[in-house]
Amino acid sequence: MSALAASRVLLLVGDAISSGKSCVFSRVTLRYRRYSRVCSEESKSLTLKSLGFKSEVPRSDGNEKNKLSKGISTIEVPRNREKKVIPREANAVRKKERVDVSALAPFAAQSFSELGLPPLLVERLGKAGYNIPTDVQAAAIPTILKDHDVVIQSYTGSGKTLAYVLPILSEIGPFREDDEHRSKMGVQAVVLAPSRELGMQIVREVEKILGPEDKRLVQQLVGGANKSRQEEGLKKNKPVIVVGTPGRVAEISASGKLQTHNCRYLVLDEVDELLAFNFREDMHRILEHVGRRSGAGQSVANSPKARRAERQTIMVSATIPFSVIRAARSWGYEPLLVQAKSVVPIENIPAPAPIKPSETPPDSTSGGATTQGQVQSLPPSLTHYYSITRLQHKVDMLRRCVHALDAKCVIVFMNHTKQLKDTVFKLEARGMKAAELHGDLSKLARSTILKKLRKGDVRVLLTNELSARGLDIPECDLVVNLELPTDSTHYAHRAGRTGRLGRRGTVVSICEESEVFVVKKMQKQLGVVMESCEFAEGKLSVNGD
Repeated sequence: MSALAASRVLLLVGDAISSGKSCVFSRVTLRYRRYSRVCSEESKSLTLKSLGFKSEVPRSDGNEKNKLSKGISTIEVPRNREKKVIPREANAVRKKERVDVSALAPFAAQSFSELGLPPLLVERLGKAGYNIPTDVQAAAIPTILKDHDVVIQSYTGSGKTLAYVLPILSEIGPFREDDEHRSKMGVQAVVLAPSRELGMQIVREVEKILGPEDKRLVQQLVGGANKSRQEEGLKKNKPVIVVGTPGRVAEISASGKLQTHNCRYLVLDEVDELLAFNFREDMHRILEHVGRRSGAGQSVANSPKARRAERQTIMVSATIPFSVIRAARSWGYEPLLVQAKSVVPIENIPAPAPIKPSETPPDSTSGGATTQGQVQSLPPSLTHYYSITRLQHKVDMLRRCVHALDAKCVIVFMNHTKQLKDTVFKLEARGMKAAELHGDLSKLARSTILKKLRKGDVRVLLTNELSARGLDIPECDLVVNLELPTDSTHYAHRAGRTGRLGRRGTVVSICEESEVFVVKKMQKQLGVVMESCEFAEGKLSVNGD
């Protein structure tokens, strides 16, 4: 064997000398010397490891061979890292011992000053026209101010945006006496929204509270806008609050132009939509890079700086399926479910029971987290109807519905973008001013259409499911489902476009005879009455049962 190795070495050396590559010669000489030492040690077996390689090919023992012969994989999947058990004392500063959640919020508050907000912020709210907090605001604001991770659930138009914006502004906005170091704070709050409309609506709400002199403290990072200008705004204005869509926020964060490691607040508005598959990769990056997860280290109790670096997670939605409950338990620390006049620990909400093949899905009377969300997912001042017609007569039924109810601002929902334009043409041919709104339009075109709707230049706005989230049009007095939503959750978000902040509103679903069972099912799940009606001679007539 030594002779064979020596002959191979001489062959390689000859090749190296003939080619003039001295580096190869020296490398082969070293390998030959190492091999000679190996051969001289007869007690050691010749292995890849003894020749200087880092590892050997693993051998399969008898059990592994048996597994392989049976088609069982022998690859070891690494287990998730176990969460460290943190002593209660380590979180004593931020999370005190168990408190009576029923005493967290003054549910009957008659003014914002009762909720612990700074006097300057309360004064600014009065100038903006906000004097009395809504029920969900009275429950959420004190809870957030006490550093709890929360899930805020209330119907669309109940004031959920201010419910989390006000406590954040009271801590990092220009309303505190010790605000001289704010310019050095960096981004302190990241607010995520699933759509551009909702993101811009949140920005407008924050700017309204901040006023013209301080509105630069909030920066929008929504998709579809000019990214270079957004990055320039981050550098120039040094905002403390960033509001954006997951894709754009993750993109600018990855480029290094958005620093969020010391961020104190992470807000997930319409969190049930943010859990969708298309947001998964962006959400993963944001959750990893925004602040530090609550209870992630024992240094929390040691210094105020460590406490400020810890992230407070706030989730918001009109509907709370159990997927949101699981996300809250994973992303937050001892989160609380905040509803109007109610604050309960998330851990008290049981998981829905598994459905057997022979059983029907549970309805709204079966309890669980979904039922709790359904009870408060719809504005209380809505009236619900449904009307039966043929497919080819739906647009004409829509026209008669608008005239019969004398609606001035109407939002019509359809399921497919391609059908919006055709429906707009049919309505305009009948003398009704209509426009379409969908994700393929530019930012300028979308804002122009919404301005026309608010001014009354457009009477009927046709849109799809994507734009259902974030449309804040208080003037809307009628919502029509020209095509039925896929489930009761989407029905609730569509219906929430009208009847906002206590106003009265009407929801009409136009369906075929074969779709009536879907309406009945949503009626049962949502716990509301949907009356059958007809539109004839310019009037609405309710059909008797």
